[in-house]
Amino acid sequence: MSDSAPESAPDAARPAGPIRVVVVDDHQVVRHGLRTFLDIQDDIEVVGEAGDGGAAVELAETLRPDLMLLDLQLPGVDGVSALRMLRDRGSTVRVLVLTSFTEPATVVPALRAGAAGYLFKDVDPEALAQAIRAVHAGQVLLEPEVADALLRGEDPAERAGGALTEREREVLVEIAHGRSNREIARALVLSEKTVKTHVSSILAKLGLADRTQAALYAVRRGLA
Repeated sequence: MSDSAPESAPDAARPAGPIRVVVVDDHQVVRHGLRTFLDIQDDIEVVGEAGDGGAAVELAETLRPDLMLLDLQLPGVDGVSALRMLRDRGSTVRVLVLTSFTEPATVVPALRAGAAGYLFKDVDPEALAQAIRAVHAGQVLLEPEVADALLRGEDPAERAGGALTEREREVLVEIAHGRSNREIARALVLSEKTVKTHVSSILAKLGLADRTQAALYAVRRGLA
């Protein structure tokens, strides 16, 4: 495996096409079932499978997928550790956790490590396809039960921060609803550049790393 991605093929230069997905689960029958369903979606393509976290990280570097469906209970390198490795290596893959865990002790570390969504394995197949599209589009996606679990546990974004302006609070609520900068701009009648500035200010004031943590902050504070 090369130590760096080829300069001639940056992510931004990749032509538009199906959402390229890697499925990570230690049960082969689960991976097969997910692939079978996702491969019939016109806009989703399963480009790889892995049965453990270490292999998942390797696939993310070699295949450079758009999105990863990731179980948390994996042999060797578990799902949370894999998320941390992806983050530390600068991977841009969007990760949608697909698991059965709802305990805050498991949910919070996964979201802190960079997961952009968290769904249960009994999710309706069509809802899963929609979730993949939403997360790929930049939205933050949480099951209601997961949001409840976060409210019962320690929120990684619960910390003292600077006071937000009224406009920043409005933008934060929109982030918590999973809306993109373009959608926020349309809803609040602002330019995308202004929204981007507000988002950066929100993250800086609250000491948060990304939009996922901002969404969790809003849920924790009852803003959304």
